[in-house]
Amino acid sequence: MMNIPTSSFPRVVIIGGGFGGLSLAKKLKNKGFQVVLLDQHNYHTFQPLLYQVATGGLEAGSIAYPIRKVVQNYDEIYFRLAHVNKIDTDGKKVIADIGIIFYDYLVIATGSKTNFFGNTSIQKNSMAMKTIPQSLNIRSLVLENFEEALLTNDMEEKLALMNFVIVGAGPTGVELAGALAEMKKAVLPKDYPDLDIRKMEINVIQGSNQVLDAMSDKSSERAEHFLKKLGVSIWKNEQVTDYDGNVVITKNGTTFRTATVIWTAGVKGAAIDGFKDEVMLSRGNRMKVNEYNQVVGFDNVFAIGDVAGMVSEKLPGGHPMMAQPAIQQGRLLAQNLVRLQQNKPLKPFIYRDKGSMATIGRNKAVVDLPKWHFSGIFAWFVWMFVHLMSLIGFKNKIVVLWNWVYNYVIFDREGRLIIRPYKRKNNESFPDDTDL
Repeated sequence: MMNIPTSSFPRVVIIGGGFGGLSLAKKLKNKGFQVVLLDQHNYHTFQPLLYQVATGGLEAGSIAYPIRKVVQNYDEIYFRLAHVNKIDTDGKKVIADIGIIFYDYLVIATGSKTNFFGNTSIQKNSMAMKTIPQSLNIRSLVLENFEEALLTNDMEEKLALMNFVIVGAGPTGVELAGALAEMKKAVLPKDYPDLDIRKMEINVIQGSNQVLDAMSDKSSERAEHFLKKLGVSIWKNEQVTDYDGNVVITKNGTTFRTATVIWTAGVKGAAIDGFKDEVMLSRGNRMKVNEYNQVVGFDNVFAIGDVAGMVSEKLPGGHPMMAQPAIQQGRLLAQNLVRLQQNKPLKPFIYRDKGSMATIGRNKAVVDLPKWHFSGIFAWFVWMFVHLMSLIGFKNKIVVLWNWVYNYVIFDREGRLIIRPYKRKNNESFPDDTDL
């Protein structure tokens, strides 16, 4: 057992301390529930800034925040560090590595994980960027590649070590490419004066015919323009079919010799065992939920955020797998749980699209608001303000702001430290990035 005290309040078990899970837990404060929050990490990760950790712009601690500190002043809220293995819906219990806990209401807020679309070779040999440990691995590998490039006299090997291939031109891929391009321009030539950094390549491979294909055409065109101006090569309508750790092969026959492939081409819901196949959507491994976020077939089991597939005629694939839907669903679910206890009708979820944005480096960003699209330096300031305000913790806001100001004025990235050397061993599969 997890040593959770008995209570006269109904117990809500929340699996996942991401945007949705924390949003729900905070809104259930003093609402007449015992809340048990489970996560395999003791911190919340602000995932939109992982790419800055991977490229040395920020330290990991500035985008992470202790979950216990978020809920430490809340009565009847308990956090347990646990990896959930299975749900027993018949017995109304969660089975985890630290024991079993029974629930009255269960909320699955496990987020998403990297989707390699069944390609085991790519999964084994490429890098993903969904967690802080993965971002630190990328940072170490990038820097280790340059250290190795200094030592080899084999020109082909040297070029492969300095060729970075990013698969996927969504916000993560675009932002990572822009950050690497800025390192190439201003940081790496000073660190490695005996290397010809001009030979460093950044290749972005995109399966569709435009970058940032979920954003407006105007923002897509501007983002592509910004990337090309930074020296990034963009390969559209190309699908990667294989990567053996040395050569990338695409469906059209294009090949790239590279020591580093970073996979940002897709995510899927991080579902948990214990549910029948008919509960799962065939697309994206998301759990089917109704307009109240109830998992189909259950009155007391809910799913929110990336793992929830609320399908409609307007959204056949469900809501976008971003922070805002998760936060909004968590807040509404808190109200609906109270309404359930009061035998009142539930409120349906209506997503309020607040827009999307991406940064492509210094003074370059694109922003899509519901009725307004803009780019350039003003968009860059808007991007910084929104992300700064979204961070949890005053200290993290100050630290990130200071780093951004310092990096902007000095044009430097002082986080380029190989704290934890990274080299994948032969036949080592990439670790699962599920955040349960």
